[in-house]
Amino acid sequence: MKIPIVIDSRGQAPFSFEGYPVEVMTGTLTTGDYSVPGFADRVAVERKSLGDLLGCLTHDRERFTREMERLRGYESAAVVVEASFEALAAGNYRSRMNPDSAVQSVVSIIQAYRMPFFFAGDRRRAEAFVFDFLRHFCRHAEARFAAVCRWRSDAK
Repeated sequence: MKIPIVIDSRGQAPFSFEGYPVEVMTGTLTTGDYSVPGFADRVAVERKSLGDLLGCLTHDRERFTREMERLRGYESAAVVVEASFEALAAGNYRSRMNPDSAVQSVVSIIQAYRMPFFFAGDRRRAEAFVFDFLRHFCRHAEARFAAVCRWRSDAK
C-alpha cells in the first residue's frame, strides 16, 4: 500500500521520495513541509537544513516561533534537520551564532513547545525519517479509525 504524502508547494528542494512506496501530492500546507492528505491540521513535519535552522534561531526566530506555536496543537509533529547534532554543537556552519547558544536555543524550543527534533545526519536519512514518521502516523490512525468503524457496525 502506498502512503499518501503532501509536500508543501512553497518548500525549497523538497524530498522526492523516489524508491519509497508513496503517492506524492503537492499542495499548500498551513504549517510544515510534509503531511498526509485529510490530516494536514493533525500531522506535519518541518524540514530544515542546518543553515535554515540557524536562520530560524536568529533572524527568522519570530516566524519560527509562530510555526512552533501552530505545530504544538497538532496531534503529531516533528522537526527534522538534514545534519547531525554534532555539526550544530561544533559550530560547523556559516552563521556567526555561538554553537552553545544554538544548542541551548534548540533545547529551549524542544522544552517550550514539546517539539521533537530529529537530527538525521544527512538529507537521505532525513527523507527516510519523514517517510517513516508519516507512515507510522497513517498506521496508527488507521488502527484508531478501524476501531471506531468496528464499534459503529457492532452497534447496528
